Amino acid sequence: MQKQAIHPHITRDKNISRGSPVIVGTRTRVLDIVIEYEYLGITPDEIVDAHPHLTLPQVHDALSFYYEHCEELDTEIKERKGKIEDLRRSLAHGTAD
Repeated sequence: MQKQAIHPHITRDKNISRGSPVIVGTRTRVLDIVIEYEYLGITPDEIVDAHPHLTLPQVHDALSFYYEHCEELDTEIKERKGKIEDLRRSLAHGTAD
């Protein structure tokens, strides 16, 4: 059994980002950090430069949290991508509410 790390910079609150994990004291989702790092190739230092309210330890903790919960968070990313695609299709066909 693998022991999970303690993540002092990460919290979940159902009233913030629908319970998606965020960096403590912010509304910055772990997913946002992951997308920038994993999908856009932005380094942790560049993420901090782009989001001056974050610190390097917070960004690294977000990435560490992701790697421990990647299956759950990858599912959330896929669901959000699907919703975006559905919205794009409905807007293209003029059926968005």
